[in-house]
Amino acid sequence: MTLKLRVGRKSYIIIPKSIWESVGIEEGDEVIVEVGDEIVLKPVKKVNIKELKSALKNHVKRLRSLSGLKKPMPGELSISLEEEFNE
Repeated sequence: MTLKLRVGRKSYIIIPKSIWESVGIEEGDEVIVEVGDEIVLKPVKKVNIKELKSALKNHVKRLRSLSGLKKPMPGELSISLEEEFNE
């Protein structure tokens, strides 16, 4: 999508609500500004720590079931990527 905006007083550019909502930006969020031949704004990705911990625990359970180990340790797992993704 291309959108033409006008630079206002004090060089402000207002991003319409429908645009920032569509990419998940909320008031108070941070964006990354990349400057080169063009200016690119990217929302800083938010990480839900509870969801991440839960996903990692589920992944460890899955690895245990594939490997037969009670408690996998780094370097002890011998699972092929093909085997893991076919589950």
